[in-house]
Amino acid sequence: MRPTNPASPASYKLDGRRGRMGRMPARFDSMGISFQYPENWTLDDSDAVLGRKSVTVYSPGGAFWSVSIHSGSADPGKLAAAVVETMKKEYGGLESEPADETIAGHTLAGYDLAFYCLDLTNTAIVRGVRVAQTTYTIFCQGEDREFERMRGVFQAMTTSLLQGLG
Repeated sequence: MRPTNPASPASYKLDGRRGRMGRMPARFDSMGISFQYPENWTLDDSDAVLGRKSVTVYSPGGAFWSVSIHSGSADPGKLAAAVVETMKKEYGGLESEPADETIAGHTLAGYDLAFYCLDLTNTAIVRGVRVAQTTYTIFCQGEDREFERMRGVFQAMTTSLLQGLG
């Protein structure tokens, strides 16, 4: 049975079977992390090439999912709060709400964000999580309508990342 809610994570398969937004067979595997992402998205690992430990994947419509790697001593909640403060400086009127969730057995702490950019309303989420000796920051953003369509894809990508971390 095909899921009817396009934002449902069940709509997106990580094993290569077709989901509502297409296939997810593309895989990033570097910097000690791996995750799957839709084959029609664009991977930007230029920060990793420059020695920064982050990678971003862009949808054809401009929404994106990003992961950054930090030392294990970094506090996930403080990293997420720092992202919010940086975003507030960039986007006046940014609204933020604390949000925690559990994915693949890991508790992620962070914020849900809403703001205007180029006269469009945008949604973003930032989450931090510590696994073993490393802390990760995950950031997803998109124009509201695209974000809602991509929410399940973002969740599937985050799940594939966290499952790979153990």
